[in-house]
Amino acid sequence: MERIETRSALPTVPPIERRDEDGDPVALATQAVEELRGAVEQHRTVTEERIATELRGVTERLDALEVRSQRPGTGGSGDEPPVERRAFAGFLRRGTEALAPDEVRSLRVSEDTAGGYLAPDEFVAEVIRGIVEFSPVRQAARVGNTASGAVILPKRTGQPTAHWVDETEERQGTEPAYGQLEIPIHEMACYVDVSRRLLEDSAVNVEAEIAFDLAEEFGKLEGGSFVVGNGVKKPLGLLEALGVAHTPTGNASTLGANPADTLIDLKYALPAYYRNRAVWMMNGATLAEVSKLKDGDGRLLWQPSYAEGQPETILGRPVIEAPDMPDIGTAAEPILFGDIASAYRIYDRVSLAIMRDPFTQAKAGQVRFHAYRRVGGGPVLAEALRKLRCATT
Repeated sequence: MERIETRSALPTVPPIERRDEDGDPVALATQAVEELRGAVEQHRTVTEERIATELRGVTERLDALEVRSQRPGTGGSGDEPPVERRAFAGFLRRGTEALAPDEVRSLRVSEDTAGGYLAPDEFVAEVIRGIVEFSPVRQAARVGNTASGAVILPKRTGQPTAHWVDETEERQGTEPAYGQLEIPIHEMACYVDVSRRLLEDSAVNVEAEIAFDLAEEFGKLEGGSFVVGNGVKKPLGLLEALGVAHTPTGNASTLGANPADTLIDLKYALPAYYRNRAVWMMNGATLAEVSKLKDGDGRLLWQPSYAEGQPETILGRPVIEAPDMPDIGTAAEPILFGDIASAYRIYDRVSLAIMRDPFTQAKAGQVRFHAYRRVGGGPVLAEALRKLRCATT
């Protein structure tokens, strides 16, 4: 848009000079003020006309963009997608052979697999949003990124010890002990077969379809490992961490004779520092049972969410529904309570890499997309967690 120049030359008011006795300086000054006022009014009128003209031009261009954005295949947006996203979408539909040289150069090559390309940032963000729905531990844990095959975290294994001493009593030396905690990065992979007709149909958002499929596969896989993973070729889960204390229900297969009291015992068995930031984690079946529990005054321990974006609570603390938590049963640990943000870490090494294979399923009229992610996870602070165990002791 052409810049609107708001300054213009105004008439110069001649200075008021000393006159003889017959001169009238007041009249001269009044005339000069009137001339200046007329010039300002004229300048304002011209400026308003120019602004109105510019606004009409802008409005016409915006209308044209809106009309163009509503055409089929534009995605409903007048913004031109970046070249990286256009190139990746073209790669999914037709392969690199059909791309222009500048589009091929814009694809980010994956260093971990031959022939694969990393999805652009916008595509990766769409997948991550889907994964959170299937992997609820990500909602509560601390998530980071790494460029290494493992993450080494320093960990305090012993605390300094202080003593009361007299004025002249000999002091005792003490120092904390530190160790290392390693979280290895693991790989999960899958492939998705997509109809060639679907890829050729420009009216279908192929990226969104593939993103949903990958999110569902990777999310379910990592979600289960973050809860009950054994650490072999997968992350070590919350329930498998060493050193996590438990509260017994008093019964080998149920929540006990008084389940409400059992949950209260579990909550207050956790140190207050972690309790004030803790969340409950259980599956839907267990949550259905807990939501019916009442205290001694007949009040429900569970409270629904009264505002959008606010979670439901049990005994005043938020609840996360994790489908991979065990059901209530013999020797089971159906409920976890703790400060998961302090207790668990998740590190993403590669968010998403995709390799297009047009040959394997060519007879079936399909294109196969191989995808993989590399992620690591593990507990780092067992004392911030507490489990409920169906047991007498």
